[in-house]
Amino acid sequence: MINILLCGGSGTRLWPLSRTMLPKQFVRLFDGKSLFQETVLRNQPVCSRSFVVSNVDQYFLALDQLEHISLSEFQFLLEPVGRNTAPAIALACLTLEEDDLVLVTTSDHLVKDQAAYEKAVLKAKKLAIQGNLVSFGIKPSYPETGFGYIESSGNNVLSFKEKPSSDVAQSYLEQGNYYWNSGMFCFKAGVFLSELNKYAPDIYEASINATIADNDVSTIRPTLESMQAIRDDSIDYAVMEKSDKVKVVPCDMGWSDLGSFDALFDEVKTASSDNAVLPRLDNSPTPICVDSHNNLLVTRERQIALIDVDDLLIVDTTDALLISKKSSSQKVKQVVAEIKKQAPELAEVHRLVYRPWGSYEVLVSCEKYKVKRIVVHQKSKLSLQKHFHRNEHWVVVSGTATVTVDDNTYLVRANESTYIKMGQVHRLENQGMIDLVMMEVQVGEYTGEDDIVRIDDMYGR
Repeated sequence: MINILLCGGSGTRLWPLSRTMLPKQFVRLFDGKSLFQETVLRNQPVCSRSFVVSNVDQYFLALDQLEHISLSEFQFLLEPVGRNTAPAIALACLTLEEDDLVLVTTSDHLVKDQAAYEKAVLKAKKLAIQGNLVSFGIKPSYPETGFGYIESSGNNVLSFKEKPSSDVAQSYLEQGNYYWNSGMFCFKAGVFLSELNKYAPDIYEASINATIADNDVSTIRPTLESMQAIRDDSIDYAVMEKSDKVKVVPCDMGWSDLGSFDALFDEVKTASSDNAVLPRLDNSPTPICVDSHNNLLVTRERQIALIDVDDLLIVDTTDALLISKKSSSQKVKQVVAEIKKQAPELAEVHRLVYRPWGSYEVLVSCEKYKVKRIVVHQKSKLSLQKHFHRNEHWVVVSGTATVTVDDNTYLVRANESTYIKMGQVHRLENQGMIDLVMMEVQVGEYTGEDDIVRIDDMYGR
């Protein structure tokens, strides 16, 4: 069985932890692993390989996280623009054999009961072998209004329900045969494509055209034009709610979509503590809480102290601080909408930014200068490039840098420095066996990330 991992997401619901370029599934939340990594590891016992569907801008981030968990059997579909779940799954299935069994999972959900999960997958697999489109229904533990529901009789689906009001959700909970729609599915690739062609033939045909445009089976890159020609629709609306081949596996496996800070609080809070604390660093200071209860504190470098406050969400990052009532965390989207108007970079990236060659962290950013800490992984290099509006001073902290400036190439070792003039063609490379760490000081009238002219780039940017 092949695990199709859907990595879509705009990074808004858990802002400022998640951003557009580091959405929720890639944020390392628990035990130093991201939800994406946890999903991959969770499915290894039941699937032979992973098929990752990701935004093209998050490819190297996903690749880096796969390498950190030593996964070697995987394939990528890189979308230049998202078209929702039906096209994403179709594009993946079109590259597979008709009888290939696939397990479709989102990459940003949490599952705490592995044994129950594997048991549910085994049941779904048996139903899928019989030619069914199988969904996973989560036994509700409270009347949630933010999920869709599946009404069932055993494994038979009676109906799909939209997100209900609180009264209706309570009635679903009391009736006992309504389940949260988890967004996970199991079926044969050919069965899904046949049903898609039957109920959404325009998506099916456009998806075929998009896959024909790319011949690389290991990393599929549909063109922007071919993706834009596909109608945006979810698998639920396009197929599941119309097909007569739909089944459901009811299950109770400690599932959460972690779709809000309230949900994160539920996962972090322990019975023995007054507050839920999620430290982001190994050495994050322990919060001081005086007569304060039932708060979520996501901490980093700063010391946080609370006095006489209850039921708050406090999320601290290097460049943004969110404070909210716990019950109001769904309004984070409204905050992000305003952030995009006032300081759009805060919605896009963290100060720590991951790149295919390593990462950089902005330490200081002022009007005419910027200071960065740059880490270049072993045997990696940046693009050959130049800048029109800034000069750069490089100081190596550890490792050895191979520096190219115009026609000259030379080494810069620890505690040595070099200078790149505005307009000079240059490249930074790490030919060594350990990470290269260096400080970069940019000075100029403009230090934005778009002042880069790439002349040669091994990553195809």
